[in-house]
Amino acid sequence: MTTKERVRAAMQVASGNMLEMYDFMVFGYYAAAIGRAFFPSGDAYAELMMSFATFGAGFLMRPLGAVVLGAYVDRIGRRKGLILTLSLMSIGTMCLALTPTYAQIGLLAPLIVLCGRLMQGFSAGVELGSTSVYLAEIATPATKGFVVSFQSASQQVAVAAAAALGVFLSTVIPPESMGAWGWRVPLLLGCMIVPVLFFLRRNLRETEAFAATHSPPAIREVLATIAREWRVVGVGVLMVLMTTTSFYVITAYTPSFGASVLHLSSRDSLVVTLCVGLANFAMLPAFGALSDRIGRRRLLIVATVTAILTAWPAMTWLTAGPSFGRLLTVELWLALIYSAYNGAAVAFLTEIVPPRIRTTGFSLAYSAATCIGGFTPTICTLLIHQTGDRAMPGAWLSVAAVCGLIAAIRAKPYQDEGVRD
Repeated sequence: MTTKERVRAAMQVASGNMLEMYDFMVFGYYAAAIGRAFFPSGDAYAELMMSFATFGAGFLMRPLGAVVLGAYVDRIGRRKGLILTLSLMSIGTMCLALTPTYAQIGLLAPLIVLCGRLMQGFSAGVELGSTSVYLAEIATPATKGFVVSFQSASQQVAVAAAAALGVFLSTVIPPESMGAWGWRVPLLLGCMIVPVLFFLRRNLRETEAFAATHSPPAIREVLATIAREWRVVGVGVLMVLMTTTSFYVITAYTPSFGASVLHLSSRDSLVVTLCVGLANFAMLPAFGALSDRIGRRRLLIVATVTAILTAWPAMTWLTAGPSFGRLLTVELWLALIYSAYNGAAVAFLTEIVPPRIRTTGFSLAYSAATCIGGFTPTICTLLIHQTGDRAMPGAWLSVAAVCGLIAAIRAKPYQDEGVRD
């Protein structure tokens, strides 16, 4: 590929990845309203927990999607796999956007929503892997960290877009209407852009690395290799746990944390999330490029040690005197740590997985970690409720950072040539 073709392909791939994260952000932002619509109980805490549990249930399907769809994609090609995952994600989006409430159709409503989330989780199990592997395979060795970082950077566009839309809707729709039906508007807009995303992905070229594979691995071979390389997958799980936990702390959980725990306005929390998304979008490619220059491992170690030392104190300072300024300061600090870590971690994960099972191995490690990290909003809500300590998200993030530090020390590139370890 020429440089121009490489840039265009990266944008086409990342656009579909953005839809998945947009849906997740909308669900997280309006979790309380979704809980009232589909899980009414009269108890705000119970409704929020049921909503977050449904949000997290999709993550439990990711390992299955990683193995089943990942093995399929490693055989049929990166391009066809990206189109398949986009199709499945679209079904999940429409389920949540169009399903009537519990008051209208009873128990069928939460069941449909749950099935939609499971469908999204199944497809997302390989979406991130397919996107990251595609970007890694079209990049040059000297720019891999920078190019692969656009997988995560595209998610930040979704974070910022969903937050900006939330701020706008909060100014034109009254709060009672927003809770009753306004939360569906962002989801319906997501459905409307699906045809555009299909058009973009249809025109993708297959990667040269896959096209040069004359005998794609059979599904049995992929599964056997995964079993043989379980240590690599295990290290990948620890590595991604830091990524997913920190991401959901600073994005999907922020609006609920700001409004329900810190008792700030919903608009203030959404503005903070918007700033976080924009900051991450700028910082991720910068740190990805830095990892190309100084090596992935060094950046991973610095980021995780910083998180271990500062996440809990920062959250304690925030909860001691909650304000918009303090929330913005803490979230941007954690965003800096996340960007530094993730800018190196995603590219490094593509380098430690054997090439013939790259999509499956990457997706399985990412999905297994997300089964834990994806429940971050639920875990933080539960920890705060049980302990009464509003700084518990910082403690949870510190635990994830310890896992990331262990992975950074133990991870080894599958091929040493051309890899900035």
